[in-house]
Amino acid sequence: MINGVDHIVILAPEIEAGAAVYAALLGRGPDWRAVSDTGVATALFQLGNTALELVAPSGHGASAEHLRARITEEGPGLKSLAFRSADLAGDHRALLRLALSPTPTEDGVSEDMNREARRTWRSFRVPPEHTASIRWFFVEPLEGALEPAEVPLGHVHALDHLVINTPNPDRAMALYGAKLGLRLALDRSAPEWGVRLIFFRTGGITVEIAHRLGQGEDPAGPDQFWGLTWRVGDIEAAHDRLTAKGFKLSEVRTGRRAGTRVFTVRDGTMGVPTLFISGAAD
Repeated sequence: MINGVDHIVILAPEIEAGAAVYAALLGRGPDWRAVSDTGVATALFQLGNTALELVAPSGHGASAEHLRARITEEGPGLKSLAFRSADLAGDHRALLRLALSPTPTEDGVSEDMNREARRTWRSFRVPPEHTASIRWFFVEPLEGALEPAEVPLGHVHALDHLVINTPNPDRAMALYGAKLGLRLALDRSAPEWGVRLIFFRTGGITVEIAHRLGQGEDPAGPDQFWGLTWRVGDIEAAHDRLTAKGFKLSEVRTGRRAGTRVFTVRDGTMGVPTLFISGAAD
C-alpha cells in the first residue's frame, strides 16, 4: 500500500549548480550524492516527509545523453513523482488489474560518493500514457534509508504540497483517488480564484490537483506539474534568510488556508513555481 511520497525529481542541467541552488533555497545541504556508471548525477535532500532528488547528466554515458536531450526538449524542472510503498508486489498486482501497465519491478542501489554508505530499494514505474503524462514511480526502500537532519525554524523541514494542473478533473479524480487509492481531503470549486481544487493526502503531503475554471475541459489533454510549497517553522526567518541569499521574493502574506502565512519565491528555482508556508497544517 502507498504510504507517502518517497521523493520528487527535479531535472537540472548541471548537478553542482543545481545542488547549490537548492541547498540555499532549502537551508540544508544534500544528504546523498552519487554518480552512476551510465552518467546520471544525483543530489538527494531528505526532508521530514519526503525527499527532493536533483538529477543531472554527467559525462557521456547513454543516460547522460538521454537527460541532455530531455533538457533540450523540455527544459529543466519538476519531472517525476515517486510514491513510497510498504508492499510493492501488492501495489504492482493492483495496478496490473487496473490496466495501468506497470513495468517489471527492478532492484536499485546507490553508493554515496563522499562517504562509505549504501542504499537499496525496489521500484517500478507506470508509463505516462496511463497517468495523464505525469511520470509515476513506486518505490519500496530497503537498506540504508535516510533520516532527516533537524534544521532551524527558518529552514525547510517538509514539503507541504505539490501542484498538478489538469484539463480533466474527473480523470484526475479517477487516477489519484479510485485507482491510486489516495485519500480525498477536498474537492472545491472556487470561482473567486478561478479554479477547482482537488486535494489528495498521503504521508503528510497534499497532492493538489488544480483545474482552471475558465479553460473548459479537455478529456485527452495532458496533466502538467506546476509547483511546490515548502513548509518552514518561522516564515519571517525564512524570508530574511532567502533575502540575504539574494532570492527575489514576494512580501509575506496571509495564506488561503486558515492560520497560514506564505510568500512566493520569484526566481532561482530552475523553473519550478515555489511557495513557502508556515502555520496551521491540516
